[in-house]
Amino acid sequence: MNMNPQRGAVLIVSLVFLLLLTLLATSSMQNATLQEKVAGTLKRRDASFQSAETALRIAESNILSSGFSLLACSSPARCLPPPEALTLSKSGTGGASGVDWVATRGGFYGIQHVGQTDQPPGGGDGQFRILYRVTAIGIEGDSRTVIESIHTEERRVMWRQRQ
Repeated sequence: MNMNPQRGAVLIVSLVFLLLLTLLATSSMQNATLQEKVAGTLKRRDASFQSAETALRIAESNILSSGFSLLACSSPARCLPPPEALTLSKSGTGGASGVDWVATRGGFYGIQHVGQTDQPPGGGDGQFRILYRVTAIGIEGDSRTVIESIHTEERRVMWRQRQ
């Protein structure tokens, strides 16, 4: 029997290349899976922000409607940004703030009458304007977005994202 020693070397080289290709394919699959998870997280975060923005716009349109009125905060503690916005899961009056939370599609909003000013940001005409804080919450899966605006009976004067 005549054995060619090169035949065994070709088999070993082929197996090494096959192993390298398998490792490369496995690494690519893990990378693709990770990117899919990141994309899903970003999608949920964007959807929760959009839900919060929608709730904010609904609340602000209520403030701008004729005949809207709300009693002023009964104490300084009730005029603070509502802490329950970071954990709220159902509508109704909640927490230390006493805010009446209204459910919307994908979230909630609450309005507080926080005081009056004769000089709202952006200039004023010397007349007193009522200031309202609108806190809007958007929830999508495990993502929560909380945004707030300060509004007069005429326009938004400030906006911020809490979470």
